[in-house]
Amino acid sequence: MYDNRLIVGLDLPDSTAARAMVGRLGDTVGFYKLGLGLLGSGGLDLAAELKRAGRRVFLDLKLFDIPNTVANAVRGLAPIAPDFLTVHGDPHVVRAAVAGRGDSATRILAVTLLTSLDRDDLDAAMIQSGDLAALVIERARRAFAAGADGVIASAQEAAAIRALPEAAGRLIVTPGVRPAGAEVHDQKRIATPAAALAAGADHIVVARPIIAAPDPLAAARGILSGIAG
Repeated sequence: MYDNRLIVGLDLPDSTAARAMVGRLGDTVGFYKLGLGLLGSGGLDLAAELKRAGRRVFLDLKLFDIPNTVANAVRGLAPIAPDFLTVHGDPHVVRAAVAGRGDSATRILAVTLLTSLDRDDLDAAMIQSGDLAALVIERARRAFAAGADGVIASAQEAAAIRALPEAAGRLIVTPGVRPAGAEVHDQKRIATPAAALAAGADHIVVARPIIAAPDPLAAARGILSGIAG
């Protein structure tokens, strides 16, 4: 039985490398994230293969457009039957994605603010002033009100999001997760796997600490062992 709290991000150069990584991880990992980086090299075909093989799939596409386009994009992905699909957390985008999803089992996850951003980045992008964590929590609340099945948020905001009345029965998926001592890379709001789950995350997304490790299988097993308790 897979521990699907761990989602491995296949942030690799192409689908050939991603497919090879899935082979290396074998029966240890049951849930994979595929993002924009794989779209041009057969990423959607790989997603369909993983589903046929009994794995769970998180399409991290962060959709954002006018409502009609978002709804059509989500509807067009229905044959793959992704378990999770991300959209930007703007309420009109979330509502359109939920409409496009229809009766399918795909969970629509709203991106609050990327874990690679801090307040300086938000200022540079002319995003509303104020405490970053407060903005994330409010975006999560509005996304839930618009029908999101869950949100993407860092562990630093997970506990406060979990405490929202609107969060009852909803998912929190946390990227930017790094085992103790691992390289931070371009992430700024990070936590260890165990800390992220303790803060209220339902799933953690781990990419480079596994896929860039000398022994990815050992790295994945180490993380799974660390969260088993």
